[in-house]
Amino acid sequence: MQENREISALLTLIDDPDEEVFSTVSERIVHYGPGIIPNLENLWENSTSDDVQQRIEMLIHRLHYTDLVHDLTEWRDSAYHDLLLGALLVSKFQYPELHTTPVLQEIEKIRRNVWLELNSYLTPLEQANVISSILYNYYNLKGTEVAYINPDHFLINKVLQSKKGNSFSNGILYMVLAELLDIPVRAINIPKQFILAFFKSGCDPSGSADDYEKNIHFYVDAASGQPFSHKDVEHYFKRISVPLTAFYFKPLSKKRIIQVLIEELAHCFDTPELLYKKNELLQLAAQLD
Repeated sequence: MQENREISALLTLIDDPDEEVFSTVSERIVHYGPGIIPNLENLWENSTSDDVQQRIEMLIHRLHYTDLVHDLTEWRDSAYHDLLLGALLVSKFQYPELHTTPVLQEIEKIRRNVWLELNSYLTPLEQANVISSILYNYYNLKGTEVAYINPDHFLINKVLQSKKGNSFSNGILYMVLAELLDIPVRAINIPKQFILAFFKSGCDPSGSADDYEKNIHFYVDAASGQPFSHKDVEHYFKRISVPLTAFYFKPLSKKRIIQVLIEELAHCFDTPELLYKKNELLQLAAQLD
């Protein structure tokens, strides 16, 4: 952004020791939007003060975050909630300069490999086996525990780079591929799990709750791609001592899936120095209510 008199004055005041002055300056800088980031980066490179550099880093983070809030609000209010776009917006919290083209190209490459192995005579279970074989064997995608140690395991761009994700990120990748291939795979509301269900073709996700379970062929463990049956789900509910009701088979909306992804990612920032990130993520998640 071309510097005018006010921008020049604001940049010189970033090192003001008075917190009230700095707070006012910060608000004015954020008001300029992301276009002022190159000016801040230039100031950071020419500063010798660690405190000033830290202030600049926080200002740049605030500018990126404000931009992300706007983009996520637009996604929330759009007529169609593109799941991949929602997941990429979550990635931009950690990687605001993310270029999405390589991600789209990689997903298209995987989609094409799966599509080449599919035909109209395959049963739903055979379709699932093809997806899992390409994604987890040929592509070598690995599943990790949801341990909240590495935020990258929640972010679809890093999962595609490292070929390592947890049930949330791997599950979203699986659903994105299934949707591109017109295969009815949805995440369902199983407690403490992120489970995918293969629904019968033509099942209305807004239909009666009592219809959900009987419209599911089988389930898939999103972390590993392994299929399992209704009996396995019943055993799981007995093990956790939760009554099994139709509600748990209701497909999650794409908006809710992204909200869950954000809420889970927030747990990675529980240390005092990163608590501001946790709070920001919870604010983002609340926007999707």
